[in-house]
Amino acid sequence: MSHFHLLHPYWLLALPPLLAFAIWLARRRGRDGPWRQLLDGELLSLLRLNEAGRGRSPWFLIGLAWTLAVLALAGPTWQRQITPAYRAPAAWIVALELSPSMEAADVAPSRMARAHYAVDDLLSAAHDARVGLIAFAGEAYTVAPLTSDVATIRNLARPLTPGLMPESGDRLAPALEEAQRLLQASPGKHRQVIVITDGFDDPARALLTARRLQQQGIGVSVVGVGTAAGAPEPDGNGGFVRDAQKQVVLTHLDSGLLQRVATAGGGSYVPFTSLPTLVKALDDARSREMTSGIAAPHVKLASWLNDGVWLLPPLLLLAALIARRGWL
Repeated sequence: MSHFHLLHPYWLLALPPLLAFAIWLARRRGRDGPWRQLLDGELLSLLRLNEAGRGRSPWFLIGLAWTLAVLALAGPTWQRQITPAYRAPAAWIVALELSPSMEAADVAPSRMARAHYAVDDLLSAAHDARVGLIAFAGEAYTVAPLTSDVATIRNLARPLTPGLMPESGDRLAPALEEAQRLLQASPGKHRQVIVITDGFDDPARALLTARRLQQQGIGVSVVGVGTAAGAPEPDGNGGFVRDAQKQVVLTHLDSGLLQRVATAGGGSYVPFTSLPTLVKALDDARSREMTSGIAAPHVKLASWLNDGVWLLPPLLLLAALIARRGWL
């Protein structure tokens, strides 16, 4: 009992009003009220109901219940609960490209559909990791911040199409910068950005941004959607992009450029057909993070147990007695 103390001692300030209330209640039960001013004392005693028939005063039980309630709220404690320390769970940001070129059909049924399949696979592998979602084209927009509610992110990702973006374009750097902003507030070592794209038109800035994320302990992995043979590039208006000679422009998957971004970000590049390889690597890294997150045996977290809960059973019993008919 040398460790006995109260977790919330200020609740004891509710005890002084108890004494005043008990005295007032006892005096009130003993008064005859205004009848003493109108009737003679001997006559009043003859007219008074039989004391044995009057209900018993519950003020003592009320005072006891009040005291028990205050002590329970004050949180008496004398023992600690020792638990091992854990690191924060993994944090993933999925950056999904929504430029018009994602509607190309060089892979069936389209690059956009394959990208949605990739998002589903990544969300299924997240388990207890926190996941965020970014959509990007000319600019980047946060669809969902980091959350463990994977089902909500899945529902938000399904309707995403290039037609929803207010500005067309194909810039990766803003998406990486937005991912960096979301991940800065996330503790832990396993922080990843997974980019699902068919290419981008700001390679210099994207490489610098990916390298900066890698220096901050944030990995950047890339999933390439499309083929090297390419397909006509949709213009977002139901037609195809044409050059100065009115020829249809083909959009090709530049695997080398995507590989360089992944290397700069300390991550991996995989084509969409090899996505299970990336998913397994991310899952293994997450598992290692959670396993190594268990602190050394001498590093423990100690918290005081609130033993005020043991006062609740007698408090409930007193409340039942006070509520008996005829006591109030």
